[in-house]
Amino acid sequence: MIHLRKKLLFTAVISFASICLFSCKTNSSGNGAADDTKIDTVLTGTVTAELTVAPNVPKPLTYTSPKRVMVTLETIEKVMPISDSTQYTFWTFGGHVPGEFIRVRQGDLVDFTLKNAPESKNSHSIDLHAVIGPGGGAEATSTAPGQSTHFQFRALHPGLYVYHCATGPVPLHIANGMYGLILVEPAAGLPKVDKEYYLMQGDFYTQGKFEAPGLQAFDQDKALAENPDYVLFNGRVRSTTGANALQAKVGETVRLFVGNGGPNLISSFHPIGQIFTKVYIEGGSEVNRDVQTTLIPAGGASIVEMKMQVPEVINLVDHSIFRAFNKGAIAQIKVTGSENPSVFHKGQ
Repeated sequence: MIHLRKKLLFTAVISFASICLFSCKTNSSGNGAADDTKIDTVLTGTVTAELTVAPNVPKPLTYTSPKRVMVTLETIEKVMPISDSTQYTFWTFGGHVPGEFIRVRQGDLVDFTLKNAPESKNSHSIDLHAVIGPGGGAEATSTAPGQSTHFQFRALHPGLYVYHCATGPVPLHIANGMYGLILVEPAAGLPKVDKEYYLMQGDFYTQGKFEAPGLQAFDQDKALAENPDYVLFNGRVRSTTGANALQAKVGETVRLFVGNGGPNLISSFHPIGQIFTKVYIEGGSEVNRDVQTTLIPAGGASIVEMKMQVPEVINLVDHSIFRAFNKGAIAQIKVTGSENPSVFHKGQ
């Protein structure tokens, strides 16, 4: 009897160990994460990256093997409208907030040059969250006015990543608009959709109140208290509403690449009158479906998709709702086409 019990116990231990080993192997390779040892890194040519200004997105990549990708960004300090009546001195990548959209492929070797405009008053750098290396590139790109710096990095992990200035004081550089997005497409590419757009949220702190007229200076105390006067998509009140609304047609699938530069606030990103059919959670490989609101942390991103089914104006908002109606956090998609009473019918 004792011998039988020992035999059963031994069998149970061996079975449990086998289950654990199988589980570990499955979890290490089956979660969609990139395995660095299996990525094709043999370069087959050189291309210059297409860079676009929000809300535009570079065309999907057509090459299927790794390239040396040439990317050049310039940091520019300039006065621009933050609203129709208000000016602000933005610090930018490429003269725009957010900075230009970068699109590369997993396995690419990115040859990156950062220039700082001669007219700049400050040194700048760049930390790309897609980079594995010191400071995400920041240590290699401390760039004085009128100078340029250079480094290379391998795009190992697919996803949508934020980049931002990392020169001290880092919060000030980010608060003045120095952020953007870089997409590392998976080796097989993303599924095809009809339209793609680029939105990035940021919070701004000015000495004057929301839409106070004239040139407004940065307010350090408000920034420390995390009490912004503006919460904006693409750096300006009404940047993508009304005549500037994003365009789509009934029947189309729209993909949004959405980032949050912060520097402080988490975004509760929500489409009024729509549902996200797909959400690439935090810009990574995991996909959630049929989502009403998705959280986008400061310094994070998400890829969301929607199927346009009825003509409407979709308000895209931060559902921390005072930010939308009182601080500017609204973008719009204008959907045109035929009515679809089976989906929505307004009664008499």
